[in-house]
Amino acid sequence: MSSNSSGEGKLKRQLGFVDLTFLGLGAIIGSGWLFASQGGATLAGPSAWIAWVIGAVAVGLIGLVYAELSGALPRAGGIIRYPDYSHGPIVGFMMGFAALVAYSSVAGIEAEAMRGYAQTWWKGLGTSTGGITTLGWFVQAILLALFFLLNYWSVNIFGKVNSIVTAVKFIVPLLTVIVLLTHMHASNFSSHGFAPGGFTGIESAVSTAGIVFAFLGFRQAVDFAGEAKNPQRNVPLAIITAIAIGAVLYVLLQITFVGALPGSSLSGGWSALNFKSPFANVAKLIGLAWLANVLFADAVLSPSGTGNIYLSSTARVLFAWARTGTFFKVFSRINPKNGVPRPALWLSFILSIFWTLPFPTWGKLVGVVSSATVMTYIIGPISAAALRRTASSMHRPFRLAGMSVIAPIAFIVASLIIYWTGWAIDSWLIGLQLIMFVLYLIVSKAMPTAVSVGQAVKSSLWLVVYYIVMFLVSMLGDKAFGGNGTLKTPVDQIIVIVIALISYFWGVKAALPQHNITEEHTEEDSELAAAPY
Repeated sequence: MSSNSSGEGKLKRQLGFVDLTFLGLGAIIGSGWLFASQGGATLAGPSAWIAWVIGAVAVGLIGLVYAELSGALPRAGGIIRYPDYSHGPIVGFMMGFAALVAYSSVAGIEAEAMRGYAQTWWKGLGTSTGGITTLGWFVQAILLALFFLLNYWSVNIFGKVNSIVTAVKFIVPLLTVIVLLTHMHASNFSSHGFAPGGFTGIESAVSTAGIVFAFLGFRQAVDFAGEAKNPQRNVPLAIITAIAIGAVLYVLLQITFVGALPGSSLSGGWSALNFKSPFANVAKLIGLAWLANVLFADAVLSPSGTGNIYLSSTARVLFAWARTGTFFKVFSRINPKNGVPRPALWLSFILSIFWTLPFPTWGKLVGVVSSATVMTYIIGPISAAALRRTASSMHRPFRLAGMSVIAPIAFIVASLIIYWTGWAIDSWLIGLQLIMFVLYLIVSKAMPTAVSVGQAVKSSLWLVVYYIVMFLVSMLGDKAFGGNGTLKTPVDQIIVIVIALISYFWGVKAALPQHNITEEHTEEDSELAAAPY
């Protein structure tokens, strides 16, 4: 396992409560608010606001679990390290890979969203059929390079700039809500039925319309916990605050989007909505050209802030993965002058460029990212419950009341979101996770850790079985979720709930007999104690 040797730097605790909250809120208010309201409406019609409530509650439950973990163990890239602490290197390795896919792709997705909106006034950035030109790709790469440079010099500069950008980003969607509330059509909420896709449409909207993708930004407070002032107080509070503010804003945006649509745009039904720039196009249709211009400008700013955050957080995840001993040690190095994990930041930049290559559209990539991210979160409730047993004496500044109820519910909800994402995405994401399990067994001798391979396998077997069964259920599931239709709704989802409950209790019981919080992490606690609050 890598460690901080002499000559290597340490992460600097420079981020306060406002910085952490704005990191979460800045990631939540990204390209999601620009596109997801239309995505939700096409799948769920006027009932799409319910999908936002479900998404907020689902992610909120997961966020509460991580609030306890991050308060007790404020670590950079904590989402990777907590499973390693509770279940050992194999589970940590598998979560590390899922997180790498989930995190590294977001900056590229946001750069694509910026380019897509900028194409409205700079036609050379894309083609008339929605494709990207060579010029457009280079513009995306330049944007990512700017994010890289901003992160390269200091986490303090990064945090302050992000707080300013997020404040501006919040004003525009709030202004949009206020203005569109004066142009509402009550008849829209019954047009073609309140829920034309039924509850299945609402479920699909939660996982594939960008709703979960939007809320998952709360994790930034967890990822930057190692650089937070007074993290035991500020990190849990920032998580809860960011989710709550984001939930209220997104529900209002969804309601005003549905209500402000001109009746003529609904002639083909909700599923026919296909605006390239949803809110800006609606503003134009109802005669608000000035608002459309503001939205087009913000369409560049909002994704840029989120892309900047995720480029930096990807570096923290890579750093954390390396610190567990199951990823290349070079990425655990920190620049001694500014406390930035520069090797990890370089790899984060390269991966973000990779994700700007000609992949599918924003919507399809969002489905992949949402599912991959939820895969990294499923272990959180189990790790928290397991550490209650194996690290019972650990100080928990925020102790979640009702953990025995909230944790299994959070795991069930996360499992349902993975299923709702659909077979097309689940098939290869779950398949890759199983491949990573086999890969670890092959290379385990080259990755010596404090936990034996035998114990690591024993503590990870529940996750492997969970993935295999979820793979089969997704394949056999309802056609609405891409399955072959053998299992119809609601039978398919009842099965997922049962699988989740069994896996949860098995996973908690299968934890390491002794937690894997080693001396390296005790050193971090010493740094924390000495940090100026």
